[in-house]
Amino acid sequence: MSTEELKAGIQKLKAERNAIILAHNYQREEVQEIADFTGDSLELSRKAATIECDVIVFAGVNFMAESASILSPDKTVLLPAADANCPMADMVTVDTPRELRMNFPGHDDVSYEFPEDFTLKSMKARYPGVPVVSYVNTTAAVKAESDYCCTSSNGVRVVDAIQSDRVICVPDRNLARWIARNTDKEIITWDGFCHVHDRIKAEDVRAVRSAHPDAVFVAHPECRIEVCEMADHVTSTSGMLRYCHESSARRFIIGTETGLLYRLRLDNPDKEFYPLRKDMICPNMKKTSLASILTALEKNTQVITVPEEIRVRAKRALDRMLEIA
Repeated sequence: MSTEELKAGIQKLKAERNAIILAHNYQREEVQEIADFTGDSLELSRKAATIECDVIVFAGVNFMAESASILSPDKTVLLPAADANCPMADMVTVDTPRELRMNFPGHDDVSYEFPEDFTLKSMKARYPGVPVVSYVNTTAAVKAESDYCCTSSNGVRVVDAIQSDRVICVPDRNLARWIARNTDKEIITWDGFCHVHDRIKAEDVRAVRSAHPDAVFVAHPECRIEVCEMADHVTSTSGMLRYCHESSARRFIIGTETGLLYRLRLDNPDKEFYPLRKDMICPNMKKTSLASILTALEKNTQVITVPEEIRVRAKRALDRMLEIA
């Protein structure tokens, strides 16, 4: 089936099923092109909750579709690519220790091995009474076991507002270190990471800045702290879109997954954007295709639901975040 036939089929089924399509900023260009809304994961789920529709097709990874289900329990949420998971989200579990080692395709210099008996409940037992802030890049079960959620843009605000001198941050050690750099509170860090951002080193920044000396460097806080400290601005993907659009600069080095370059170039045709590294690609984000979206709408496959007991507790952590930020 041709690209145009796939697009036509998607539009037809969208109308028949009263559906909307959400696409994360890291998705393939053709997927972003046919989406009703593009953006950060939580931003998209919150938007979908305000739309009158019956079906939400989330072009992203598993925890994103779960967040949509948490905020829109009365709607059918579809994840087109059944195996589109987030390795960082999978690096934290509630009460069952992982017994595996993660290796990342194309990233031979990055791997992860779960420590023995390393679960969120065991960490909470180690630090009784210390509040847990979970990044939105976590499963619904982890959110339910947390006191607050945070995003890459509001983590510092959330932590600063909590009435505690110590805070546990899961699962991203790099985001936690960025928060620690910008707060007076003690941050207890989980040892997880995004393999796309974590593999970037200071020498990568020096190399691209040498190639583009007049470009502004914008980094995602999932990058290592030494990389963030070399940046002109550190923010989320939506923050990058706003910052680059409003900036008077003409050239930018973008320190996040390369999928964001599509939207940046679309919104700013008079500006130039360079990836921090051309291989900053998340293979899980690229699993969704026009064909898988069409199949999901046709066959109602990969429906994502969150058990009510978990959904209510996870929503509480999200609501607490929203009250603050």
